[in-house]
Amino acid sequence: MDVKLVAKEFSPTEFVQFHVPQIDEDEIRSVVETLKSGWLTSGVKVKRFEEEFARYLGSRHAVAVNSCTAALHLALEAIGIKEGDEVIVPTMTFTASAEVVLYLKAKPVLVDCLPDSLNLNADQLQRAITSRTRAVMPVHFGGQPCEMAPILEIARKHHLCVIEDAAHALPAKYRDQMVGTIGDITCFSFYATKTITTGEGGMATTDNPEWAARMRMMSLHGISHDAWKRYAQEGSWYYEVLSPGFKYNLTDIAAAIGIEQLKKCNDFAAARSNVAAAYTKAFSSMPEIRAPVCAPENQHAWHLYVIQLQLEQLKITRDQFIEALKERGIGTSVHFIPLHLHPYYRDTFGYAPDDFPNATEAYRRIVSLPIYPRMSDADIGRVIEAVRDVAQQHRNP
Repeated sequence: MDVKLVAKEFSPTEFVQFHVPQIDEDEIRSVVETLKSGWLTSGVKVKRFEEEFARYLGSRHAVAVNSCTAALHLALEAIGIKEGDEVIVPTMTFTASAEVVLYLKAKPVLVDCLPDSLNLNADQLQRAITSRTRAVMPVHFGGQPCEMAPILEIARKHHLCVIEDAAHALPAKYRDQMVGTIGDITCFSFYATKTITTGEGGMATTDNPEWAARMRMMSLHGISHDAWKRYAQEGSWYYEVLSPGFKYNLTDIAAAIGIEQLKKCNDFAAARSNVAAAYTKAFSSMPEIRAPVCAPENQHAWHLYVIQLQLEQLKITRDQFIEALKERGIGTSVHFIPLHLHPYYRDTFGYAPDDFPNATEAYRRIVSLPIYPRMSDADIGRVIEAVRDVAQQHRNP
């Protein structure tokens, strides 16, 4: 993808935001139709969204909920995680991946990442397994699928469930297999920055009918199946609480957005891939920048485009690099502050920076650049030129 580079002096009003969601008239019309229908909460639109999402991925079951965090919590509850159990989680992730383990009074056991993809290191996984380990949660960082073959081999050997955190990984493929059809349960996010959005929302996919039924029931107070129908003509006021559940259901308003977004998922993914290709082409000759890797046999979802600064080549820190980009009108972020560096995980479990050297070192270097379908060639060019300008200005002699 060829983009036009622009001048280095920018107006503050021309700020390239880190992310802008792609919401069109289709989504607006679908929401208005739902509002006019009089049915706003979980109903037929949610059911339709689940069915179409499962069909898109090739999964037997899909359970729509109000966040990926909720999906992860329900997944762990469905497989029977309980107090005293251990779940292996990468330290290079958002806190939701680990906090859901704590919801169930189990212990998140952190492992280091690979230095290039920043995905879970399968060698570290093997070393982290104990007699209390019940599950492993690979996180597909940035949309790059984890190396699932060794992870699954280790998990099956030790009779562990594999719960995939695929918040970043729609649509992604591992060796021609869609993420969402590989592990035991896979959890997706429809947050505003994701490939498709419902504003807030999530989905859990699985081929196991018992787990799907459990997650669906527990997503709405543990009430008996299709409890929402009690307000419909074909329903009944009578319901039973089968287990103390949660309030995690998705609304029909959100599902109305999701149904339309899903139709465009491939186009959105292609647009993200084009942005990533333009960045990689531009940065490949820059010694100050290490572009993200993409295994050729996999399909990257490009939720994030995370560069690693080669700080040895620069006279400034990562934080100063970010500030310099901001001054040039470029919005950025950092994904992520590794969990072991946060006060809660550090103080509760006694983790130290040296315990996870790859993640600790990567954190000093990583910068997430804007990547989304609404970016114009001019936007992409401005990001590239700003990165080049900062790198050249602060290059070590």
